[in-house]
Parts: sequence; structure tokens; C-alpha cells
Amino acid sequence: MVPVIMRQDFEVIERLANKIWISHYTPIIGKDQVAYMLEKFQSVKAMQDQIMEGFKYYIITLKGSSVGYIALKPEIDTLFLSKIYVLDTHRGKGIGRDAMAFVENKAHICKLKQIRLTVNIHNTKAINVYENMGFHNNGPIVADIGNGFVMDDYEMIKVIN
Repeated sequence: MVPVIMRQDFEVIERLANKIWISHYTPIIGKDQVAYMLEKFQSVKAMQDQIMEGFKYYIITLKGSSVGYIALKPEIDTLFLSKIYVLDTHRGKGIGRDAMAFVENKAHICKLKQIRLTVNIHNTKAINVYENMGFHNNGPIVADIGNGFVMDDYEMIKVIN
């Protein structure tokens, strides 16, 4: 994982996010909400603002190519896994599993007791993957994100030994 600190790194993530989100989330939440969320959460400016709030971004690379990204934020006793995305052409190759091992290592380093994430309630494939990785569903969370849109998610938690 490559830590993101330079503007050009955020530009790489912005391009990755556009590819990943448009193909993956349009069928789940629709084109308009995807466009809104990309601008609100995954634009260069939005990510730079998130860094100021304590988030850390990492680019996932494979053989010198950027194939995904992660965003983390330490909280009290918990590491919030805000984002973990891999290009669809690279899914099923163990990259997500390796990325999750990286996240768990970060939680251990920070001496945090659990990892927390949110996942869209209709993203059943991701929910199954998280459950297979030891996360449990902690229940629904609905968040108003503005412009008439909501994030309708489950909170999932994995206790770290």
C-alpha cells in the first residue's frame, strides 16, 4: 500500500473512484446519487479535507499499477475503514484479502480493538465478503448526505484479537 500525501496521488484515487463507483454503484443507488457522492466524498478537494479530519488514504498497487484504494480513520478503540475499493478487473485475485490484512495490521499498530465499516444494504456480495472475513452486522444506519440522498447502510464490525 502506498500512502497518499501528494495532490497527484489524490488525482489517481479520484480516477479510480470514478471507474469503480460508476460501474459498481450505479445499479445499486442510481447514476445521480453516484455522481453526487463522487463529488462530495471522492473528489480531490473532498479527500484533502478528509485528511485534515484525520483520514489516511492508501493506493493499492499491483505490478506498478494502481488498482484500488483504502481510507482509514482511527477512532476511540476502533479503526474506521471508510473505503476499500478494487477495480472490477482485479477482483477475485486476493487483493482485497491482502488489503484487509493491511487494515488489520494498522489496527494492531494503533492498539485498536476493532475495525468498523459501513456497507450499502443492497451490496450483498460485499456484505458476504465482509462476513467471511470475520465482520458481523451491527445493524442498519441511515445517513442523510444532502441533496435529497441518503446512505442506507449496515454497520459491520470485526473484533481484533
